[in-house]
Amino acid sequence: MTYETVAAVSQTVSLLLFIAIFLIVLGYVFWPSNRKRLEHAQRQALDLDKSSAGPGNRSVD
Repeated sequence: MTYETVAAVSQTVSLLLFIAIFLIVLGYVFWPSNRKRLEHAQRQALDLDKSSAGPGNRSVD
């Protein structure tokens, strides 16, 4: 096997693996039973009122 053959096979396998992982992640995200869990995580991540001691909310004395 030459370097060009190994490089071509490696690039093709890597591309197919990336596409497969991407499709698995999309399937997980858009699966109907995961909707509530992901919406809860979204609301929790964007809820800035609960974290009053955050880095942008320090009081200056």
